[in-house]
Amino acid sequence: MARIIKQTWCSDLSSGLSRRDRRSCDYEAYLPDTISRRRFRFSGDVVAEIAEAEAAITSLQGRARALVDTEALACLLLRAESVASSHIEGLQVGGRRLLRAEAARASGVASGDVTADEVLGNVEAMRLVGTLSIPGGNRPTKDDLLALHARLLAGTRLGAHAGRLRQEQNWIGGSSHNPCAASFVPCPPKHVGPLVEDLCAFLAEDSLPAVAQAAIAHAQLETIHPFVDGNGRTGRALIHLVLRRRGLTPLAPPPVSLVLATWAGDYVDALMATRYRGPATSAAAADGIDRWVALFAAACRRSADDALAFEEAIEDVEQRWRQRLGRVRAGSTGDLLLRRLPGAPIVTVAGAAELTGRSVQAANEAVARLEGAGVLAQVTVGRRNRAFEAAEVIDLFTDLERRLASPAGDTRVSPPARPAPARPR
Repeated sequence: MARIIKQTWCSDLSSGLSRRDRRSCDYEAYLPDTISRRRFRFSGDVVAEIAEAEAAITSLQGRARALVDTEALACLLLRAESVASSHIEGLQVGGRRLLRAEAARASGVASGDVTADEVLGNVEAMRLVGTLSIPGGNRPTKDDLLALHARLLAGTRLGAHAGRLRQEQNWIGGSSHNPCAASFVPCPPKHVGPLVEDLCAFLAEDSLPAVAQAAIAHAQLETIHPFVDGNGRTGRALIHLVLRRRGLTPLAPPPVSLVLATWAGDYVDALMATRYRGPATSAAAADGIDRWVALFAAACRRSADDALAFEEAIEDVEQRWRQRLGRVRAGSTGDLLLRRLPGAPIVTVAGAAELTGRSVQAANEAVARLEGAGVLAQVTVGRRNRAFEAAEVIDLFTDLERRLASPAGDTRVSPPARPAPARPR
C-alpha cells in the first residue's frame, strides 16, 4: 500500500547558511507500492494509445537507416539531457559542434572543446544500454542498473556517487539544504534497496506491452529516486533498455525523452498522478497509472513519427546528391560513402576509408568528388585537422531537434518550448 511517512528534518544551526536554509521542519516522504507481480489494467483509450505507439515505433524500425548507422541520435538525446541536468546556466552544445568534436576524437587529437568532450563522454553510457538489453536476452538485474548509473556519472563531479544507491534523504525542488519546501520527497534511504530489487523483478516480466512496461518502470525509478544524483538520466536510459530488451527497438530508439522534456508540465503532472495513497486496487491508483501511461505512449508515438520524418528527409537529400554527381557506379567508394554520410555527416579521409572499407587513396578520391559537387565542404576539427562536412544532414538534425522541442511538432505554429538550436540558415 502506497503511503506517506512522516519525518523530521533537523538542521545544523551552527552552519553559515541563511535562516531559511537553517530551519528544521516536519516533512512527508512518499513510499510507493511495489510493482512486480502486480496486475495492471488500462482503460480502453489507453490500450489504444499503447497500440498506436508500438505501431509507430515498429514502422520506424522498418524505415530507419540514418538513425541506425550513427550515434547521432544518442548524442542528440544525451546532449539535451546533459544540458538539462547541468548547473552551468545556459550551457548549450549544438549538433555541428558536437559532431566536430567527435571527428577530432576519432582522429586521435584533442578537439579543444571541453564542453563537447564532456557530453561525448556521456554517449558511452548509451552504448551500455545496447549491451545490457539484447532483444530477448538476459533480464536486467540490480547490478546492471548500478552499472548503467556508474557509466552515466563516470568522469563527472558526481563520480563518487556513481553506481551507488543513496544512503541519505533526497528531494525535488525547494532548497538544496533541506526538504522543508520540496515539491516531492521520495522514500527514506532504508526502503531504497528493496524497492530497486522489486523494480528489477518487474523489468524481468513480459506480461505487459513494452511501451506500458517502459512507462511504469520509468515512473517507478523517478519515484524511488534511488541515487544521490543522475536519477533523470538513468530513468531515461531505462526507457530504452526496456524497449530494446522487449524487441520493440532493435535498430532505432525513438527520442521519447526529448518529447517528454518538451511537454515538461504535463510530464511532471502525470508522474505525480502515479503517486497515489492507499491500495493499488483503488480508483485513484488506476486513474493515475492510466494518465501517465497515456502521456508516455503519446510521446513515444510523436517521437517515432518525427524520427521517421527525418528519415524521409534524409532519403530526399541523398537523391539530390546523386543528381548533382551524375552517374555513380554501384558499389564504388563514392556510392558507399553517399550511403554512410547520413550516419557520419563529418568525416576525415581516414574515417571515410574506414566507413567504406576501401583504401585511403580511394576514399580521398571519393571525398574530392563529393566536395566538388557540393555534397561535402572542408572544415577544421581540433586545431589543424582537416575534415569534411555534409551540412545538409546536420541541418536536418537541427530541424529534427527543433521539431522535437515544439509542443505541436511544428515550429511554424508552435515555437520550441525549451532550449533548442537556432534554425539553420
